[in-house]
Amino acid sequence: MSVEVICKRVAGLDVHKKIIVGTVLLEDQTGKLYEEIKEFGTMSEDLSILCQWLANHKVELTVMESTGVYWKSIYAALEQAGLNAQVVNARHAKQVPGRKTDIKDSQWLASLARFGLVKGSFIPDQSLRDLRLLTRYRFKLQRMISSEKNRLHKIVDAAGIRLGAIVSDIYGVTAQNILKGLIEGESIETLLSYVKGSLKKKREDLRKALQQPLPSTHRFLLASILDHIETMEKQRYELDIEIQKAMRPYQKYWDILQTIPGIDSWGAAALIAECGVDMNRFGTQEQFCSWAGMCPGNNESAGKRKNGKTRKGNNFLRTILCEISNAAIRTKSQFKDKYKSLIVRRGYKRTIVAIGHKLLRVIWSLFMAEKPYQDPGINYEGLVVQRNASRWLKALTKYGYAMAPTKNSVLKSRSVTA
Repeated sequence: MSVEVICKRVAGLDVHKKIIVGTVLLEDQTGKLYEEIKEFGTMSEDLSILCQWLANHKVELTVMESTGVYWKSIYAALEQAGLNAQVVNARHAKQVPGRKTDIKDSQWLASLARFGLVKGSFIPDQSLRDLRLLTRYRFKLQRMISSEKNRLHKIVDAAGIRLGAIVSDIYGVTAQNILKGLIEGESIETLLSYVKGSLKKKREDLRKALQQPLPSTHRFLLASILDHIETMEKQRYELDIEIQKAMRPYQKYWDILQTIPGIDSWGAAALIAECGVDMNRFGTQEQFCSWAGMCPGNNESAGKRKNGKTRKGNNFLRTILCEISNAAIRTKSQFKDKYKSLIVRRGYKRTIVAIGHKLLRVIWSLFMAEKPYQDPGINYEGLVVQRNASRWLKALTKYGYAMAPTKNSVLKSRSVTA
């Protein structure tokens, strides 16, 4: 069996931080193969020379591995030059062990591309790539804010001030005023004057908690952390404004996503940045979930399907989906019912991944139909009972927890159901 040539003019690029090794494979009308290997730098001037070199050879397809973040500027340069470029998964392009050089890597990539043996990864357009930069940085910034708030709580407890045991939110308005008063060295009566609302009932408890003096080192650290949190929250606010501007071309899909339980405006923006809005590029619903790495892997042997691990996918998308799943299972929707039906036999982590898988299928359907979400009200718990009732009854009868059903009782139960 012979392998058919798909592209007759291809190029493979082995990308590194400072150098790019390129191999061009060209086939003429007689079938003779011509190869040229050249090395380039990674500065903008070098990328222009690379694009010109590929254009002079009339290369139909250029492939490169997704090496860290170094491929991004190279891909953008090829895209701007109007060249057809693909970023392929390094796992799919591994060569035979023991034959590893930069030149051989570029030759191997070109050979695979020539026979169509590699598939390009999903690379969104420039507007979505810019949106990704904003949403991913906001995600990191939010985690940093949460980390600093936890550190703030730990330092207060380390000083012997059990404010968190009385106030539910140590970063609420009342708690923040008390902390700032502690830093300024204000008296207990002044600190208690900041108490508002339902916390007035706990004034005596607060008085006991605030009697411990705050050491100078703790006071300095608390002031630094509060200032850092305020700075990061200001940055987050500015980021939110930029994200709103970047979301204008995708306003319709942004609104559709926010109709799904558990998805807020920030989560919807992050999902669009990672997946885009054109579901046709993924093919089917199953292929979309497989690309995201949120569905079970294939593990079949001797005609039996076994449990398969989820494949590696977009880590950021997976994290966002798990956070959304945790929010969705607390709403009155099909996601809550599905969570209840799976948690007993699958455990928490696997169930959250399953909910994320369900969310992806819903997102694919909504984007294809361009319609808002309407909860179907599926009773997953009832479906589980219906599927397993006979087996459960047999087990209960076997171990003496229930009487064996008689013919009359079965007929009676069927008539009541009808």
